[in-house]
Amino acid sequence: MSADFHDLRHHGDAEVREGGLTDLAVNVRTGTPPVWLRERIAASLMSLAAYPDGRAARAAVAARHGVPEERVLLTAGAAEAFVLIARALRVSRPVVVHPQFTEPEAALRDAGYEVGRVVLRAEDGFRLDPAAVPESADLVVVGNPTNPTSVLHPAAELARLARPGRILVVDEAFMDAVPGEPEALAPRTDVPGLVVVRSLTKTWGLAGLRIGYVLAGPGTVARLERAQPLWPVGTPALAAAEACMSPRALAEAARAADRIAADRAHLLAGLAEFDEVRTVPAAAGPFVLVRIDRADEVRGRLRALGFAARRGDTFPGLDRDWLRLAVRDRATTNRFLQALDQALTLVGA
Repeated sequence: MSADFHDLRHHGDAEVREGGLTDLAVNVRTGTPPVWLRERIAASLMSLAAYPDGRAARAAVAARHGVPEERVLLTAGAAEAFVLIARALRVSRPVVVHPQFTEPEAALRDAGYEVGRVVLRAEDGFRLDPAAVPESADLVVVGNPTNPTSVLHPAAELARLARPGRILVVDEAFMDAVPGEPEALAPRTDVPGLVVVRSLTKTWGLAGLRIGYVLAGPGTVARLERAQPLWPVGTPALAAAEACMSPRALAEAARAADRIAADRAHLLAGLAEFDEVRTVPAAAGPFVLVRIDRADEVRGRLRALGFAARRGDTFPGLDRDWLRLAVRDRATTNRFLQALDQALTLVGA
């Protein structure tokens, strides 16, 4: 599939802009941000006359992952991190592992690169074989757990991709939704060329605030930081970052991850009742990927019934028969499953 076939700039928010739909298209946790976090952000507004000072937030992120502060860079969401990587880290043969979040490839293409692709197969459960990545690749981008497949790759397998002279970018935007984060590379300082990108917008409902961070070697962080404008992260976002690193917040995130796992199991059990629906096995993120014949028509029927699902054909490696569904609470899932039953009947899939 050519790059032109896929709309790399299409994201789940486009599915819900018209309003009035139950949102299964965006992977932001519902009911967020919590009251205590909104209060911390609101309190920071009293400091807007001063220029942002990211030192406390940077220290909090470093402490949360047990790494030195010089290995942390705060960014305006994960999306800015991918733009910085594309602009500041000069490489010759970047490779993106697909299907995955499309912004890394879009940013690399915008920076003038010809981007190679390693496309994982549904027949293999979208599992990564490190040997499939060309030895000549000097920048490799992979998601974990991967959006949209929800596959959680073993950390040991991803670490095998690292080698001298190669930058290994691991997008861990959804890792804090995995109970215990068993395959996280974020705290690792022993993997050469490792760059981990994290986001606080998903678990904490901060998509409108734009806050994320990069964990990498000090030299890499310094190069990325030089590519940022002055004061790239505003005071409210810095306050949110510091707050989300607190023991209270981490405990709340851990409880949310457990709930998501239980709610995901409920969704998968319901989907298994439909012969027409095939799910990607061993989903680990706050979303699942499903294949349905004529899924684009099913998606249209679901919209008419009040539910927004994320189309899959904008992800390289997928086509119009794929949908991504965000994990929601059981009551919402039950209503969705009833709507899906009606949509499948109407389409005759």
